[in-house]
Amino acid sequence: MPREFSRIDRIGDQMQRELAQLIQREVKDPRVGMVTVNAVKVSRDLGYADIYVSLLTTEELTEDSPEVKESLAVLNKASGFLRGQIGRAMKLRVTPQLRFHFDSLLGHSRHMDNLIREAVGDKPAVHRDEEADGDDSTSGPERDA
Repeated sequence: MPREFSRIDRIGDQMQRELAQLIQREVKDPRVGMVTVNAVKVSRDLGYADIYVSLLTTEELTEDSPEVKESLAVLNKASGFLRGQIGRAMKLRVTPQLRFHFDSLLGHSRHMDNLIREAVGDKPAVHRDEEADGDDSTSGPERDA
């Protein structure tokens, strides 16, 4: 019977938690901004870890945005420092090299949500007959009792 989570997955999850704290507390560069660590994918030989981050801003960002390029450049420059801190915190024999990437999934999900709202509108997906009748005494799990 296979295990649910492999060692690589557990290392990736732990690295995600540690990196989120380290970036928030230790990276003092104002060019980084509000960074969220969305995912960490570690190679099987622990040689590399691809870290997918997103930036918290009001406007829609892409990989070509200047804010994103600047933040990724700062994070990639600080990757040696972050790698050392992760190695000490996690007590790994081999600490992977960190490669930061912009996670554009959030932008895609916002775009899809807007398209769905345009097509459907703000109407509820399922119309309930009980709500239309206005009789709330028969709705819910108490109705069957």
